Amino acid sequence: MPDTSPRLALPYIQPSQAQKHVTHNEGMQILDALVQLAVASRTVTAPPANPGPTLCHIVPAGATGAWAGQTGRIAAQSEGGGWVFLMPAPGWRAWVADEGVLVVRQGSGWVDLVETRLAAGIARLGVNTTAAGADRLAVAGDAALFTHQTGDHRIKVNKGAAANTASLLFQTGFSGRAEMGLTGSDAFALRVSDDGVTFRTALSVTPATGVPNLSAGTTVDDRVVYHRGNLVGPVSQTAGVPQGAVIQRGTGTNGEFLRFADGTQLCWRTNLSVVSANTAEGTLFRSADVTWTYPVAFVGAPAVTGSANDLGAWVTTGVPGTASCIMRVVAATTRTAAVGFRSMAVGRWF
Repeated sequence: MPDTSPRLALPYIQPSQAQKHVTHNEGMQILDALVQLAVASRTVTAPPANPGPTLCHIVPAGATGAWAGQTGRIAAQSEGGGWVFLMPAPGWRAWVADEGVLVVRQGSGWVDLVETRLAAGIARLGVNTTAAGADRLAVAGDAALFTHQTGDHRIKVNKGAAANTASLLFQTGFSGRAEMGLTGSDAFALRVSDDGVTFRTALSVTPATGVPNLSAGTTVDDRVVYHRGNLVGPVSQTAGVPQGAVIQRGTGTNGEFLRFADGTQLCWRTNLSVVSANTAEGTLFRSADVTWTYPVAFVGAPAVTGSANDLGAWVTTGVPGTASCIMRVVAATTRTAAVGFRSMAVGRWF
């Protein structure tokens, strides 16, 4: 029969042994030290003078005095004085009081149990809640803090390919309302949604240039932000308040026009002409009347001007209307050939 147990080396009472209580008590003392193992420290190198019978220590490297040469062992104060040294086996656990950590015997040393578990990898972690499904990390609380260790701090969100998504998603009732990051491309984007299904991009930044791109209709303080995407286009107004683009340009058979968001409108034509200017008008000669219909109408009578291609001729106008104006060429001497002229009207479209 062996003298000790195989795991804890507890002494066995032998057949016909005298003073069996001594062996029994020795084994009970070892159990008293190891069961629910707690140690005062694992860094103290000198045996304390008055440790008390309930306190154990993990002997660190460099220990002195009675602990010399006992590195890694459990040092327990015996009831009779002196120290009992117990060799731990892999997997033993101990609570270290002065650090407030649980350590485990691994190889020939003791390591922090939490650090060991984290190093091995945790499939899911829930803090004050349950982590389930694709959410391998879940935290429930009023705030979460990520702070620096040496100065800088960076949160990294990595995706597998450009077509994948790496983003921060903001939700209401677990339904997406805003998202920012790399959503389906490598261009940083800010998107919003009112139903958690359809997202609309409000801002994107081109990676190669760093140039931000605003979507049409983007507002700041309820005012539209204009950019090259919506600066030119159809202008409009509601109750005198401009809507749509800032500038609108168009071309028709009767000329060209520019409309501005403030209501200003310009119309012009460069290819008007009369057959001749040979009708006597006092000491001058005039052409027949030409009606110029503007390419777009005005809200009120515009100011209309004209200039002839002939240096010896000029253009006069009748009273302008909102849709057209009568014009004629006047010359100091008769003109039997065709005379070309230009015209411009300036007014308001609302």
